[in-house]
Amino acid sequence: MRQDILFWQLVQHFVVIKEYRILHISPDQNELWLENLTYKKAPIIRLYRHDLDWSTWLQRDIENASGHVVNFKQQLRKRHLHAFNIYVSSYPPVDDWEFRVEEPYVREKTELHSIVIHEGNIQKALSRISQVTGDEVTIKEENDLDDLGLYQLKQRVLSASSQRVKEERSLFQHGKPFFTYFFIFLHLVMFYLLETNGGSQNPETLVKYGAKYNPAILEGDWWRFFTPIVLHIGVLHLLLNTMALFYLGSAVERIYGNARFLGIYLFAGFAGSLASFVFTSSLSAGASGAIFGCFGALLFVGLIHPKLFLRTMGMNIFVLIGINLAIGFTIPGIDNAGHIGGLIGGFLASAIVHLPKHTKFIQRILGLGAAVVLTYFLLQEGYNAENPTALIKQAETLIQQEEYEEAQTLLIDLEDREEEFPEVLFYLSYIDIQDGNIEDAKNRLERLTSLQSTFHEAHYNLALVYLELNETEKASDSINKAIELDSTVEAYNTLRTEIEALLKEG
Repeated sequence: MRQDILFWQLVQHFVVIKEYRILHISPDQNELWLENLTYKKAPIIRLYRHDLDWSTWLQRDIENASGHVVNFKQQLRKRHLHAFNIYVSSYPPVDDWEFRVEEPYVREKTELHSIVIHEGNIQKALSRISQVTGDEVTIKEENDLDDLGLYQLKQRVLSASSQRVKEERSLFQHGKPFFTYFFIFLHLVMFYLLETNGGSQNPETLVKYGAKYNPAILEGDWWRFFTPIVLHIGVLHLLLNTMALFYLGSAVERIYGNARFLGIYLFAGFAGSLASFVFTSSLSAGASGAIFGCFGALLFVGLIHPKLFLRTMGMNIFVLIGINLAIGFTIPGIDNAGHIGGLIGGFLASAIVHLPKHTKFIQRILGLGAAVVLTYFLLQEGYNAENPTALIKQAETLIQQEEYEEAQTLLIDLEDREEEFPEVLFYLSYIDIQDGNIEDAKNRLERLTSLQSTFHEAHYNLALVYLELNETEKASDSINKAIELDSTVEAYNTLRTEIEALLKEG
């Protein structure tokens, strides 16, 4: 009876106090496997109530238990795994046994530390458990418990474990993914509209239907902070974002509920578009910012429920965020500013709405304050006259007014940032053409078309420049490229006809 009480007091210590999760319990309730990955020294613990006889049996059982630890390592996708194996026995084995547990049993990059607790070494064994696990284990003496008391102790432990499992499951049951499916539907509808009205990769069509276009935003189209969320450039872009939304959006909406998810998703999308507006001048569209906001919402879950987060989805979320940001920094054309803005926006929006059944007014106020300050700062920066985007827009206006010298003064300092603001090369080359500096225009347009091969207007202007320099073959290649990108512009087709005529004459 004393050893049974000790066994369940240990179970109570790990399950109730240290919040280990029960992975497995044998039908006779004498063997339990526990897990808590936050305890690095002992993420897996096995407790076994068994009266030992011979040390050879002990050795075979340790070897068998190590096989289970190897399986856990594979399931958890760990490179190395430590586990702790505790035997509670009335007496030690009758023969020599200590040498079998002096060192951990090593197998396939796992270490299984074993200890035997028996009538004669309880305090010493508890001290060793504390040493190995890195956490003090104290057991209250309850030797006077009868069978009923022992049964009640078991029930308290198992009920506490069951209640915790219910609470954890309830975290993922606050809503069904209604708005997730609604936005997926919008993705498909808007993609169909783009494809049937000029093409989803046509810049003019994208601008017409609400893509993030900085000059239009500077002119007052504030709604372009939101409309890019449902627009996508090409089939692959649509498929990747829609699949990501299906999986991530569903998880976030189940955790936060429908109304909270809608607020998080829209604010994250807005934050992503705003960050893109401030830090990049390129035309952009897509749900990526809002989807990164879902990552931010899951990170907020990790802040509120760190142990549950790390045990369930935590490492996968960290890896996915890292991979996606790394891709954004290494592959040209990906709007990483929008991704990071969406990630931060989703986190702050989650702090504002918080998790269901959490009041936490101070956290909500702090989240709201941070969101307001960040939004104000970015809007100020985006509309600042010294902002590169604003300077480019101002130069565009001056060019339309034929104030070429003043426009060139504004743009020339941005030329060394041509990869970030390729349109600067386009405007400077136009000014060169107007001033008769054809060679300079040619150099700038060649650099521009190399940086941004889909800029069909640049290919058209380069064709005109080549004609001016009597490089007809190159002019033909450039105008063909422009028409390949957009065959609807009448001027392109007219110029190709002229160039073809010149080639025949030559």
